Amino acid sequence: MTPDTIADFPAQLRGAGLRVTTQRVHVLDALRRHPHASADTVFAGIRDSLPGIAPATVHGILGDLTGAGIVRRVSLPDIGSALYELHSDDNHHHLQCIDCGRVEDVACAIGAAPCLHPSHDHGMRILEAAVTYRALCPECERNGNG
Repeated sequence: MTPDTIADFPAQLRGAGLRVTTQRVHVLDALRRHPHASADTVFAGIRDSLPGIAPATVHGILGDLTGAGIVRRVSLPDIGSALYELHSDDNHHHLQCIDCGRVEDVACAIGAAPCLHPSHDHGMRILEAAVTYRALCPECERNGNG
């Protein structure tokens, strides 16, 4: 379950065994406000409120939060850098516009995780199935793109 407000983040950090810092709380709040953000987008969203923060610090924080399971790293086709979102247990997939790159969450294709089963698992236990639906958003289609 993802936190609804900035006030929920300290407890989530402590629960994951991480120290609560202003920088971590700001990064989490930036992701709450702008899901599917790159590290550069997160940095741009917090640099005015945290003037001393560096892009490398944001990358490090995102790595720590991803490692702790608080943030999910999302890699999508044709996007130059990873995107990040607050981790949730809803087992969702992503819908990506092939023209503007807009990314939206969509519910699991079938149901409970991992929601898709390969024809042969080669003896491996499937933990996750990631699906990216590539589409054209209404605005891009109206503009004759794609």
